[in-house]
Amino acid sequence: MSAAIKCVVMGVCGSGKTSVGKALAQHFAATFIDGDDLHPRANILKMASGHPLNDEDRAPWLERIGDVFFSLQRRSLSGVIVCSALKKSYRDIIRKDNEGLVFVHLVGSMDTILERMAARQGHYMKKDMVQSQFDTLEVPGPEETDVVSVSIEQPLDKVIAEAIAAVEKKLQA
Repeated sequence: MSAAIKCVVMGVCGSGKTSVGKALAQHFAATFIDGDDLHPRANILKMASGHPLNDEDRAPWLERIGDVFFSLQRRSLSGVIVCSALKKSYRDIIRKDNEGLVFVHLVGSMDTILERMAARQGHYMKKDMVQSQFDTLEVPGPEETDVVSVSIEQPLDKVIAEAIAAVEKKLQA
């Protein structure tokens, strides 16, 4: 694929964003970036002290993600960034001045997510923390035409194949 791609892999915790994002980046010869690595120092320190981020805290982080896509585009480079992007307002911040973005929304049930989180070594989230992710999630509606949804209620190789096919279809549209 010769055209540069700009892709956000989004979803709740435990949905497989990193695994799918890395596979997409490899397939499209794109740079893979974990959105968590783009948090400003103040956010990292706040989270490390056990305090959750609010929307005001997230704004500069989301702007930074958008800026990375803008920079990649200016250099005709491809990039895949994983970021929960749970609210439409978050996705809108990333979209600003970034035409051609594709969001891959990884969709799964809370039971599936809880099973995955419990299986993670040293990364177990309590049920109420997972519930808070689902409570925050604003499922992309039909007006968000740059979003493709992929079910994670299938083996990972099928999730990846479906995500690749969906991104390729968006790029050809």
